[in-house]
Amino acid sequence: MAQRLDFKVLMGKESKKGGGTPVVVKMENPNYSVVEIDGPDAALRPVDKSRGKNAKQVRWVLLLKAHRAVGCVAWLAGLFWALLGTIKKRLFFREGVTVATEKLGKGKLVLRVIRVFLVTSLVILGFEVAAYLKGWHYFEASAAAEYLHRIPMAAPNLLHMFYVAWLNFRADYIAPTILGLSNFCVALFLVQSVDRLVLCLGCLWIKFKKIKPEIRGGDPFKSPDIEALDYKWPMVLVQIPMCNEREVYDQSISAVCQLDWPKDRILIQVLDDSDDEDIQWLIRGEVDKWRQKGVNIIYRHRLLRTGYKAGNLNSAMGCDYVKDYEFVAIFDADFQPNPDYLKLTVPHFKDNPELGLVQARWSFVNKDENLLTRLQNINLCFHFEVEQQVNSVFMNFFGFNGTAGVWRIKALEESGGWLERTTVEDMDIAVRAHLNGWKFIFLNDVKVLCELPESYEAYRKQQHRWHSGPMQLFRLCLPAILTSKIALWKKANLIFLFFLLRKLILPFYSFTLFCIILPLTMFVPEAELPLWVICYVPIVMSFMNIVPAPKSFPFVVPYLLFENTMSVTKFNAMVSGLFQLGSSYEWVVTKKAGRSSESDLLAAAERESKTSTIQPQLHRGSSESEIGQLSLLKEKAEAVPKLKKKVNKLYRKELALAFLLLTASVRSLLSAQGVHFYFLLFQGVTFLLLEDEVYILLDHNIIITTSLYVWCDGNDVKQFSYDINMVFSMCMADTA
Repeated sequence: MAQRLDFKVLMGKESKKGGGTPVVVKMENPNYSVVEIDGPDAALRPVDKSRGKNAKQVRWVLLLKAHRAVGCVAWLAGLFWALLGTIKKRLFFREGVTVATEKLGKGKLVLRVIRVFLVTSLVILGFEVAAYLKGWHYFEASAAAEYLHRIPMAAPNLLHMFYVAWLNFRADYIAPTILGLSNFCVALFLVQSVDRLVLCLGCLWIKFKKIKPEIRGGDPFKSPDIEALDYKWPMVLVQIPMCNEREVYDQSISAVCQLDWPKDRILIQVLDDSDDEDIQWLIRGEVDKWRQKGVNIIYRHRLLRTGYKAGNLNSAMGCDYVKDYEFVAIFDADFQPNPDYLKLTVPHFKDNPELGLVQARWSFVNKDENLLTRLQNINLCFHFEVEQQVNSVFMNFFGFNGTAGVWRIKALEESGGWLERTTVEDMDIAVRAHLNGWKFIFLNDVKVLCELPESYEAYRKQQHRWHSGPMQLFRLCLPAILTSKIALWKKANLIFLFFLLRKLILPFYSFTLFCIILPLTMFVPEAELPLWVICYVPIVMSFMNIVPAPKSFPFVVPYLLFENTMSVTKFNAMVSGLFQLGSSYEWVVTKKAGRSSESDLLAAAERESKTSTIQPQLHRGSSESEIGQLSLLKEKAEAVPKLKKKVNKLYRKELALAFLLLTASVRSLLSAQGVHFYFLLFQGVTFLLLEDEVYILLDHNIIITTSLYVWCDGNDVKQFSYDINMVFSMCMADTA
């Protein structure tokens, strides 16, 4: 008998709109097919492609899906293999890295703590995956509590006993501890968020009221006839401290030598702490060139180079001729002030004897070079536009930035001068001057060009120094703050806001809350963090930080992830400075690339064309051997290879945290937590990509950063892509 058709199923189908009476023909002979006619025009309608597939079509569809699945698996396998190859290369084939330079004891305690959390999380994840495969889907706190109340009376197996014991131990002992620590960190997080909000409101008030520092008695340089005012030009000392600054020494010296100030009222000190004799000769030659042009400039090199930058500045201030000068302007080696810098800053000291410091704002020539410089620009724009400006207007105090500022020499001397006790000598002298009653002014409209670190390693070292030094200084200055004669509210501002809240609490809660507690709460759902802590408040705070740099709004998500990633470096530096560990007094000069803006290059070309006639006379005071050696050194410095590969370093703490966060993301996936899963996944990938940072420097300034996904040609962004396939194919090529 042929197979009988289900008559009820055929009759139960709904008739389509516009159709007639359905007619069903049933044939017993299997050689005939069943035809369904739905209206007179049914034969003219297009055929539904989803029905009537024969075996050959099904086979090809299955083969196509299998090919796609195999391709996806191969892509993931290649991705993982490239990552392992890069890690292996960094572990076993790192060139030029010795035990002495790595300082293996540095950060070992933090790394051990992260490793303990990682191993524990992996063990718990494996145990709970086994429970998940057994069908015990009780990953939420409410489901686990309900499950414990209705455990069957029959004797369970061994795994079931362990699972029940884990649920009890988790709810009774682990959850209260994590919940208490998380509540403490959330409270610190809210306090710091309120501080940021108040600073932003203060900045808006300054913008709304158009508050700007005013020059008492009027600006003498805005007068049409300054000579009629009989303005007495103050004596200004300009200092350029540098150490092995091969890439930028000529830019800074050239910019400072073109300051618009009477030649007999200014002296430029080039304070060279370089230990490379080739660089010393290059700097000497540059100083000699400008001296031949009539610039009052001298070169100083210390034989005993102690105390880093503070020791260098202190040694220069000990010269006998310094007593003839009233003000000192300081510029780091990569800073290029405009010619009118002194005319915009020095007049503020006029008729204002309580003023000790005038600080200018930084501007960056390479802020669009790659994603790392863009994110740094967000942070520093908020620092200058909001923090420095608000503290200047309402407190008359802020931390000296170490460069692009003019000091009254009397304020430096009365405050004790430059001390070598920390790596933040600029903050040290600012705090001591504030305790002595001196006031500060920040000029947001006066900008000085400088350069941002373009590699993660250089930025990481800079941030370590910037966050370990303040904690070391806090230990040293706390007794002086408590016993000083300043007002009580100024003491509270120094201790609780300037040091504790912005230098200690910020890196502490950022690292502890988002890198340790959050992944642990995935394994302890009884202490789960609320959604507003993970998502809403951090995004709002990130938007507030980006307000001073509105062009950076598309980078709000990378900025949030990157700041959480940098929290491990800042936390480690904070602990080192607070407890006087080995790396707390370590100064590594930030690597420079010697970038210049287009306007700077055009201006330099114009100046060179104007002074080309006197070039043969620049070194008349030098011997032929010195001239030949100097030209040879310049040729050697200009011989930059077109392809330069950066030696990569393995960042163990970042790598361990990446795996910890990814492990927690797998656990959150089992419990179907959407926002928690995506946050942990993207944060873990960010740690992993920073660990896999590869920089390839090509000709024409093309920089491909596999960790930051930006291609640049000069200062014009050519592509912004999150193409992971491209990233790891480059990693595989690098490994090969």
